[in-house]
Amino acid sequence: MSIVATGVGSHSFLKYSAKAYQHGFSSTMTYMNDWFFVPFFLFGWLPIVYYTKIHSIPNYFERRFNKWVRVLATIAILVYMIGYIAIGFLTMGKTLEPILGWDLYTIIMVVAVISGVYITFGGQTAIIFTDLAQGFILLFAGLFIFILGIQYVGGFGSFWNSLSPEFKLPLAHFNKPSNFNFVGIFWQDGVAGSVGFLFMNQGLIMRFMAAKSVNDGRKSVVFNVLFLLPISTICVSNAGWIGRSISNLMPNKWDATVKLDHIFTYVASIITTSEVVFAFIIAAVAAALMSTVDTLINAVAAVVVNDVYKPIVKNRSDKHYLKIAMIVSAGATILGAASTIFFNNFPTLYEAHGFFHSTVVPPMVVAIFLGIFWRRYTTWAAVMTFIGGAFFMWLGSKYPGIIIAPFDHGIVMDPDHPYTYIRALYNTLVCLGVGVIVTLFTQPKSEKDMEGLTVWSIEKAREYFKGSKPNDEEGDKVEVMWKQIEGDDSTVSFSKSDMEKMKAKVGDLVYLSDKRKWLGGLKSIHSVFGEPHEEYGLVYLTADQLRQGLFVEGKFLVVEKEM
Repeated sequence: MSIVATGVGSHSFLKYSAKAYQHGFSSTMTYMNDWFFVPFFLFGWLPIVYYTKIHSIPNYFERRFNKWVRVLATIAILVYMIGYIAIGFLTMGKTLEPILGWDLYTIIMVVAVISGVYITFGGQTAIIFTDLAQGFILLFAGLFIFILGIQYVGGFGSFWNSLSPEFKLPLAHFNKPSNFNFVGIFWQDGVAGSVGFLFMNQGLIMRFMAAKSVNDGRKSVVFNVLFLLPISTICVSNAGWIGRSISNLMPNKWDATVKLDHIFTYVASIITTSEVVFAFIIAAVAAALMSTVDTLINAVAAVVVNDVYKPIVKNRSDKHYLKIAMIVSAGATILGAASTIFFNNFPTLYEAHGFFHSTVVPPMVVAIFLGIFWRRYTTWAAVMTFIGGAFFMWLGSKYPGIIIAPFDHGIVMDPDHPYTYIRALYNTLVCLGVGVIVTLFTQPKSEKDMEGLTVWSIEKAREYFKGSKPNDEEGDKVEVMWKQIEGDDSTVSFSKSDMEKMKAKVGDLVYLSDKRKWLGGLKSIHSVFGEPHEEYGLVYLTADQLRQGLFVEGKFLVVEKEM
């Protein structure tokens, strides 16, 4: 649910409603094209990130290559996240603009102040305790709009019959129109956007770093792709479908001059008969903004503090770094609000977001993929992927009719915003080409220096994570009561019988949690198996371990061996 709350931002409701109104059910293809790269994440990037215990994506680049690549990755990732923050603020401004009647930038400034205060003083705690609720609110509000809309137009049969056969097609036309076509959306959203979101979004990666285990992270991704994303695409697109149905059935109630980015707000105002219900729907969009922007602002603070400030100012207290993080959070908010000026130049939010993905994401995605899956990929190649790739991307942007045109698949170039989507293909190919060519002429690092940092040495990463050879013998979970003792805080002690049931050995990793599943792991700890004792059904814990796990006297614990 946290993944949904991070990915489904306020921009999702507005931009997909606009395209759904224009192009119908094909608006769903942007949410349904994530499946093909999921195996690369599940069995490549996720275990590497988790087992190497990196605290940020740039940190991985330093370990895989060197500190200069880390600097380039830091710049790329900060630009990506600041851009996303800007799009979030612009979206909220466009949502409230027709309601309040204020100037767009005044609304953005007010929203930025509220968001900045919320995250600057709340930090990661503000995210942890709100994202779950915001995720449920988003899904509920989106489905609620669909139900109200269906009722408003006279039932599902009336809704379905009011739409043309072309409107109901699941995919857009291959290469037309230039502002929404299959091949352009595939490269912009399916490759650059979706891969960028899952592989280089620091806010999302922080979610997986906090997961109980790699397997739990994998389960959440699969559940998200198979179940939550199909539901989410209905939630964010249906206002556009309902709007088209109303305009066909009741043209006297539809304002044909409404701006595309105002479709969501306009439809919500028509189908809701109560101001309270309308306010709830707008509040859901605000929740979407908060859930996305707070994650990104917090992630910017994490990257700046860990990858920029700490290497320069070392050995300070946690309180000092926390204060710096608060200042960075405020700065990221201001910078994000100021950047909205650039994105407001596009006809719709969808096109602004598409151009952003096509332009910013390719160098980072190519560097991550080659770094993970190609052992031969060298440090110089990574440097040139960013610098050389950026140069060729600039050339393509400067002369699109000459350089990008051979890759356009027959898409007609819009002179005002040339190749908004298909430029993602050109940008990805030039970055990939530079990386491959430079790799072939430069010397790679030794296998030993890359152990645990590529998909070919994940077993070594698991070994480093544990500190010894992983024990993969499958055992049973056991239920135990706890007993407080004085002793080593780094280990926990079970009876020999319980350890045999779990197939556990001294030094293996163990996870203990309160038996009550509805707590969702809030009362739990990770630890290491210590020397066994003879008291069956008991685990020995120290006062510090009990305090960390928030365990309650008299409540059973469920224990499982991790590795």
